Amino acid sequence: MNNKTFEEKLTESKAILEKLMNPEVTLEESVKLYEEGLSTVKEAQAMIEEAKLKVAVIEKQQSGASA
Repeated sequence: MNNKTFEEKLTESKAILEKLMNPEVTLEESVKLYEEGLSTVKEAQAMIEEAKLKVAVIEKQQSGASA
């Protein structure tokens, strides 16, 4: 994974999708773009899962502290 933020990955994914929608893109180029886009989306999904885990830990700590 590189050091791009979730928002940057989302923007990159949208740009790749726009390129894929261009009818002038060759099949070979389309496959490369698809692979790049899939990788970017998977990285963004991993970031979301990591954030969910952090939130769950914070919530657990807060509920334990108030008990």
